[in-house]
Amino acid sequence: MPYDPKRTLIPGRGPLAKVPPLLAFLLVAGLFAGGVLLRGVLGASLLVVLLLGVLALLAATWRTLPPAARVLRVLVVLVLVAVAISVLPG
Repeated sequence: MPYDPKRTLIPGRGPLAKVPPLLAFLLVAGLFAGGVLLRGVLGASLLVVLLLGVLALLAATWRTLPPAARVLRVLVVLVLVAVAISVLPG
């Protein structure tokens, strides 16, 4: 099926289908802000938890993504890895 960015989103049936979007946003924002503000090993741990979630979603959706979207998502993963490393001490 070709990728059409203007198509209507169809609700999924997966494990995240019933998670309210606001809750997902607040969880991601909280993990990222907590990781950056706390710094150190605890902050990096929060960012790694976020990274694992992003990687799981990327793995689950990889086949349906067009190449450009894949590149952007891999860049997000790399930036998140860089931020996690930057909050570590030393």
